[in-house]
This record gives sequence, C-alpha cells and structure tokens, in this order.
Amino acid sequence: MLQLLPVQRAGFALLLAAVALPVIGVVIVGLDIMPVRFAMMHVALLGIAVGLLTGLDPMLCALVACALSGAGVAPLARTPGGLSGAMGLLMSLAIAAALLLLAVSGVNASGAFALLWGSVLSVGTADLVVLGALAVAVPALFWWRRRDVALLLYDRELAQCSGVPVRFLTTALLVLVAVAVAGAIKLTGALLVDALTLLPALAARRLGRSLVSITLWAVGIGVTVNLTGFLLALRLDWPPGPVLVLTAGAVVLAAHLVPERRNRSWRAPASVPQSPASSSAPAAPSWH
Repeated sequence: MLQLLPVQRAGFALLLAAVALPVIGVVIVGLDIMPVRFAMMHVALLGIAVGLLTGLDPMLCALVACALSGAGVAPLARTPGGLSGAMGLLMSLAIAAALLLLAVSGVNASGAFALLWGSVLSVGTADLVVLGALAVAVPALFWWRRRDVALLLYDRELAQCSGVPVRFLTTALLVLVAVAVAGAIKLTGALLVDALTLLPALAARRLGRSLVSITLWAVGIGVTVNLTGFLLALRLDWPPGPVLVLTAGAVVLAAHLVPERRNRSWRAPASVPQSPASSSAPAAPSWH
C-alpha cells in the first residue's frame, strides 16, 4: 500500500503537518484560546459553502475565510480572555451564516459537511503546497520572534511593557492558527483536528523545561504520532483520523505518568500586574 500515490501523499502531508501544527498547538495553549478549533471549523464550513455556491475551490475559500477571520478577531483580543469570547462570537456567526447560505442557495450540503470527517487519502497537490508553506512559515516565525512570542505567551502586559509589538504579533499568530486549523481539516476532519495540533502540545508541556524545548518536544511528538498512527491505520485497515487521535491521546496520558519536573513556568495569567522594573516580578521565561 505504501507504493500507492494517494498513500504516499497522505503520509507526506501528515509529516508536513507534524512540523507546523504542534507549534500552533503550543500557541493555542499559551494564549488559552481552546475554542479556536471549533470557531475555525465553522468558518471553514462557511468558506466551503461559499466555494460550492460560486464554483470556486472550496478548500481555498475555507483557507481565505479562516485567515480573514483570524485577522478580524484580533482587534477584539485585548486580553487572553477576550480571545475566547471573540472566538465564541465568531463560531456562532459563522455556523449561522453557513447554514443560512446552504438553505437559501439550495447547494448540496453533503460536500460541505464532509469536512467534519476528513479524507487524508484524498490529499492533493494544493493541500501539500499549503501544508508545506505552513511547515516553513510557522517554525520560521516562531524561531525568528521567539523572544517576543515567549513574552506574549508568558504575560501580555509584560510583553507590551517590554516593547513587544503585541497587537501585530497577536494578529499574525491568530492568522497562522486559523490557516493551520483549516489546512489540517482535510487530514483528520474538523472534529478530530486536535490530534494534529493540541494533543502534541499538551504532552510537550509536561516534558519541556522552556518554551523552545516545549516546542521541540511538540514537533517530535507530532512526527511520531502522525507516522505511527498512519502506519497503524494502514496495517489494521482502520480510518486514519480516529487512530491518530487515539495514538496522540495515549502519548498524552503516558507523558502525564512521567514525574513532573519543577519547571519555571513560561506562562502566567495576564491579570497579574507586573512590571519589568518591579523587584517582585517573576523571572523572565527561558527561551533556550
């Protein structure tokens, strides 16, 4: 089966996804925006509905819709708590607009709702291009601005006081999160996208000692989970999506059996007032 072109494309797509999406998971956990996955799922559904109605590429419409939505909610994200509220609002509006559009236009909704389950073996060249771009852009941005990202995830107010362009960086991260979630939907389906994003990051937080080590752990776990889960699904002739989720979940549970290290937290609540000059401020997060 590994000699079949669809299987090779699917494996390559999962490998590319394992490089970028766990890093996105670290951002999601750090910014405490867990609802982003559900919000982008509904926005992608709206984009696909628009694509089916207009005759354009549905996945391209989904990616554009998610990118615009990520940039659009950034002004509402004054605090990490505001991000969750903005995502809840976006999720409600997107699903209402998608359902209304599908009902009024008479478009067959089966194609739109197929993204809920995904189809990793139907990955095409365009999907590989998107995942390849994410595999380059996400780690590059994370490494290039790792100090600013670490400060932003550690404490938003501290980052702003330290001269970090918080508004621009938050917008860039939200756009990347939105596009990455939309790009991964075809691999596992919208309902199981956590296997590629959130679960490796959750396991890595238990094992890493700093933001950089957490990120490296997340990528390593993502590669291991994706390849192991995919090969296991092929061997047993099971759907890849659920197998990937169960494999990632097993890794998360195993990571939590490891004795917890006394790590210095790289993230603190933004509600705690801090000042760079304050003698009582906690030590800055480690980036190395």
